[in-house]
Amino acid sequence: MTVPHRTEALPAPSLTAAVVALRTRGMRVSGPRRALLETLFGAAGPLTAEELAGELDLASVYRNLDALEAVGLVRHVHVGHGPGMYALAARRGAGYAACEDCGRHAALDAAALDAVRAAVRTATGYTSDFSHFPIVGRCPDCAGGRGAHPDRPNPVKEHHAHP
Repeated sequence: MTVPHRTEALPAPSLTAAVVALRTRGMRVSGPRRALLETLFGAAGPLTAEELAGELDLASVYRNLDALEAVGLVRHVHVGHGPGMYALAARRGAGYAACEDCGRHAALDAAALDAVRAAVRTATGYTSDFSHFPIVGRCPDCAGGRGAHPDRPNPVKEHHAHP
């Protein structure tokens, strides 16, 4: 199991603010690091390292993502059976929900998870923030009997079809 960095989210509402935050912490803002930040600031949701890489070397992408996560600019999440995904830490909701039928995922805000966190703590003594691993279930479309979304792969079935 991967263990996320436990760094507070670094408030950086823009690319310029993120660059300033890195420099004030003594970090270099290399071309690849800037390219990753530009892509993350332009993204509507989490992206895989491969999606972020574009023309960049994948090993460099992972090293830079780890450094950005360590300072609190980026966090990685797992939203199903696929690869880890990366998002800006300051833009995140409190966690994610992932559909085990169609693979769709959705960010959840903190208020939506307060009762769930309280129930988990009462039942087990554990505290959870649902920020690294999602709540897995069925999305409203799949639970409503309309079946899997035809334009999205079914990662659960694909995962089990190829042991």
